[in-house]
Amino acid sequence: MATAATLSATDAEKLSHFKSAVASLPQIRQGFRNFLPREREIWLYKPRRSLSQVRTFDVVILGEAQYIEWSKIQTPTDEVVVPYDSLAPTPEDPVETKKLLDKLVVLKLNGGLGTTMGCTGPKSVIEVRNGLTFLDLIVIQIETLNSKYGSNVPLLLMNSFNTHDDTQKIVEKYANSNIEIHTFNQSQYPRLVVEDLMPLPSKGNTSKDGWYPPGHGDVFPSLKNSGKLDTLLSQGKEYVFVANSDNLGAVVDLKILNHLVRNKNEYCMEVTPKTLADVKGGTLISYEGKAQLLEIAQVPDEHVNEFKSIEKFKIFNTNNLWVNLSAIKRLVEADALKMEIIPNPKEVDGIKVLQLETAAGAAIKFFDNAIGINVPRSRFLPVKATSDLLLVQSDLYTLNDGFVVRNPARANPANPSIELGPEFKKVANFLSRFKSIPSILELDSLKVTGDVWFGAGIVLKGKVVIAAKPGVKLEIPDGVVIENKGINGPEDL
Repeated sequence: MATAATLSATDAEKLSHFKSAVASLPQIRQGFRNFLPREREIWLYKPRRSLSQVRTFDVVILGEAQYIEWSKIQTPTDEVVVPYDSLAPTPEDPVETKKLLDKLVVLKLNGGLGTTMGCTGPKSVIEVRNGLTFLDLIVIQIETLNSKYGSNVPLLLMNSFNTHDDTQKIVEKYANSNIEIHTFNQSQYPRLVVEDLMPLPSKGNTSKDGWYPPGHGDVFPSLKNSGKLDTLLSQGKEYVFVANSDNLGAVVDLKILNHLVRNKNEYCMEVTPKTLADVKGGTLISYEGKAQLLEIAQVPDEHVNEFKSIEKFKIFNTNNLWVNLSAIKRLVEADALKMEIIPNPKEVDGIKVLQLETAAGAAIKFFDNAIGINVPRSRFLPVKATSDLLLVQSDLYTLNDGFVVRNPARANPANPSIELGPEFKKVANFLSRFKSIPSILELDSLKVTGDVWFGAGIVLKGKVVIAAKPGVKLEIPDGVVIENKGINGPEDL
């Protein structure tokens, strides 16, 4: 429920000083100015929880704040979160399929760097399998569709200022592909110094470190501001499929597209059943008659354990989103997308700063006839760490026309849990420690710690723990089979 606020003279002076400081930055985009408080509104920051000795904050925009009343939360019905198995089959006529695909645009969020996995440049250029990168696989997938049906599904890459230059060079290699590739930049916002909430660049930090890309909720205004949205609409495009570039399961699904076109849904969020590994992920709820994303940051402390329960909140957001392009234009032009602001605390050169971000999933409540679709887990296959790379490079998956397909020989519907020590964190180190990726078809869990090196043709089954003793190199020999065993040294093999 919205509430209005009257500013004190002190707060009004602070707000005026803040706006002036932001306006004076030469690089500032209109988007951030729109992010600023309007008349009778102000950001209030109050300490919430302690996290690794760094203060975190709640952000409230008085005048627009939406508060979740826990008692009003309802479990969505099958009309709101549609079971994937209930979707109508896709048209058998290839001409009709072509018409369907010609309404579609694929947009990959390409603003992230591969630094957490020890790589430089955009994360999308990390090699995933058979020497192919995330971006290679995405291009091959769309090329395959376009070639099969004679369609023209273009690929859009939303870059950040961190990834733009590298991406522009990388996409040149696809010049002869059967796919149109367009790139555009999302906004860049100045980081705010926690001490006085002033923009970091106004304090003399003129490097890239003074700025940040404000989360994937920025995709909607950036698509409009770049001019891409109007171009796509003029070409007869109707829907955009938005997904993270590192989610190998986020491929074009004709059944979903067909359902949205037939039912005139302006927005669709793919959700999937939650496991214990996903308890912190945002979930879809019904709230005051509309579908709404509920994130853990919005949950009152006394209900956090309930939120994490896989009994009450059984689904989570995959961040695979399908959105009507005309609806995006209508809402952005009306300045109607008031997503919750997520404060993200960071530290730059010893200075505590805040990044104010938004998430694309939070926009669901502003679109008409918005739904979720409860999709198979196979549509959520993110690669966030080298442990995920081990899964997708193993015999658990195969590669077919750019699509990473799960091996049907795996009896267990769940993937094995993989935990690799810091020695494996960087991609280069991970690759050097395996002569070949072990067979894990019958693996339940693997935990590796210490200076461990794997030979070729190894088979891992059941629950396996390999822990090298401190200061000792442990080599797992070629061809060994390890089943339900703990290994601390050669004597255990």
